[in-house]
Amino acid sequence: MREFIQINRDWRFTGPDGMGTAVDLPHTWNAIDGQDGGNDYWRGTYLYEKDFTKPQFAADERIYLEFRGVNASAKAELNGTVIGTHDGGYSTFRWDITDLLADENHLKVWADNSRNDRVYPQKADFTFYGGIYRDAFLIRVNEKHFDMDHFGGPGIRVTARPAEGYTRGEVRVETYTNCEDGEVTVRILDADGKCVAEGNGTDAQMRIENARMWNGVKDPYLYTAQAVLTVDEKEVDCVETRFGVRDFACDPKTGFYLNGKKYPLHGVSRHQDRKGIGNALTKEMHLEDMDMICEMGVNTVRLAHYQHDQYFYDLCDERGMVVWAEIPYISEHMPNGRENTISQMKELIIQNYNHPSIVCWGVSNEITISTKDNADMLDNHRVLNDLCHEMDKTRFTTLACYAMCGPFNKVAHITDVVSWNLYLGWYVPGFKLNDLWIDFFHKVYPNRCLGYSEYGAEAMTNLHSSKPRRGDQTEEYQALYHEYLLECFAKRPFMWATHVWNMFDFAADARDQGGEPGMNHKGLITFDRKIKKDSFYLYKAWWNETDPFVHICSKRFADRAEAKIEIKVYSNQKSVTLYCDGKEIGTKTGSHVFKFEVPISGKHEIRAVSGECEDTAVFCKVDKPNPDYKLKGKSSNSANWV
Repeated sequence: MREFIQINRDWRFTGPDGMGTAVDLPHTWNAIDGQDGGNDYWRGTYLYEKDFTKPQFAADERIYLEFRGVNASAKAELNGTVIGTHDGGYSTFRWDITDLLADENHLKVWADNSRNDRVYPQKADFTFYGGIYRDAFLIRVNEKHFDMDHFGGPGIRVTARPAEGYTRGEVRVETYTNCEDGEVTVRILDADGKCVAEGNGTDAQMRIENARMWNGVKDPYLYTAQAVLTVDEKEVDCVETRFGVRDFACDPKTGFYLNGKKYPLHGVSRHQDRKGIGNALTKEMHLEDMDMICEMGVNTVRLAHYQHDQYFYDLCDERGMVVWAEIPYISEHMPNGRENTISQMKELIIQNYNHPSIVCWGVSNEITISTKDNADMLDNHRVLNDLCHEMDKTRFTTLACYAMCGPFNKVAHITDVVSWNLYLGWYVPGFKLNDLWIDFFHKVYPNRCLGYSEYGAEAMTNLHSSKPRRGDQTEEYQALYHEYLLECFAKRPFMWATHVWNMFDFAADARDQGGEPGMNHKGLITFDRKIKKDSFYLYKAWWNETDPFVHICSKRFADRAEAKIEIKVYSNQKSVTLYCDGKEIGTKTGSHVFKFEVPISGKHEIRAVSGECEDTAVFCKVDKPNPDYKLKGKSSNSANWV
């Protein structure tokens, strides 16, 4: 049976300074310079090297080298012989290196994130970190095995559908092997490891009686399909994958459905980087991200703008997140990059087909920003859309349109559903423009499913105002923006999904705003994951029904020049009582947002209470506004990175 041998430790990295440095994987050379702005971070081809002893393996076994993410292109050489190359920085790839192994081995890997016109992404509002930033393995496997050479896939494909009123599961398990003389047996295991169905052959059809549905965040139940390859009565290889039994649909008039029931999708988008870490996240960091997403009450995640770590897709399966998965076909169409969009889409679908969390494949993002050859771009979209349907008949396709891409643009009508990246009220004035735009599109195209794939506003946790305005980068304006959008969406249940941009602040090398260059501050949580902005708690108040809380807003806006201030409280409770220095101010009933007027004359402790929930803050009367709360110097108030 196959064995995975992790080879993350004891690499040597040679960067642009020509100096070799000892590193462990995951690693990026842009962990710092990719986050400080100026658009001058290291982009080029740099070398990783590793010495290793040949692993023990039998005469009828093979050794594969596997990388789960090298950005953006990779070339590998073992003992002086080129193994292969790979274009695409976000997917798994592997090579059979058995015949090149010596007793002692020297491996070289060149990672390349330099500018070119053929490998996506090349232009986008995020940093393109270079490096071997995910795990690497040697895999020992029998020479006769489940496929390992087809677009980095797992060699097993599971399609599970509900039947008989969601009481039964019809399961098809397809497996792919490199031998014709083997026999495949398949077992379906429930979450307790009990066998609930069995089948034979490379296309096994089975039935799960009394099946438990994968039912989103309410009950993300997972089964395991286990396939064993037997040759000459000897078991030589085994693969397994988790899956869920579910179905889903989108209706242009009533929204998204999961397992036949209306299931409004409200959630966030996520990038995979962190302060001082770049994209070289550990499992613990991925898990922390998911825990914070779940705390907010999210039920859908758009994993932008590329294929994410398999571990994070696994977490989405386990937590019941409905996922939009996409490739980095973004911002501009490159005629020389068409082949790369196709190969990245094939890898995305083949490597992720079994995840029950994924419901749609994203074809592109904001592709009309700087595209000149519209005919070639449109043709590429049609090819990708058809490819998705050919490879996966169970999921729908989507794309994210740029704000300046009009509703009549042909690209917006190729995929099965469509969403827009609209920042009305941030890049342009007027919250109500969101209502007008959504209603206009829905009236003109009543049979087209519409969503918001991005919406948001920048917020720095050190910037504050009692009279927030568009472009001031304050925490208070971001909160007002999201308060409006939540009400806007609540009035329009026909929208198939809404995704906040973004769950976390992230690095965007081309930006310079908010006093911190190289960053996009639209996150609900800071880049280092240490501060949850007020807007985080607003969404928790709307979406989290199981974790009672109260949150006093603008705590970091402690110094106040006014004689009377508004105290705003977010809560998922029905009433909130406010106290100032122990004296009750009053009780407000309602939902989500509770506002109180409080006179101040010195230093005051404010306490918000609802049942057993409480929160405290301190506000101080000052003679003049604290200048530290105001954005200084260049602000790039509402200018997009473009």
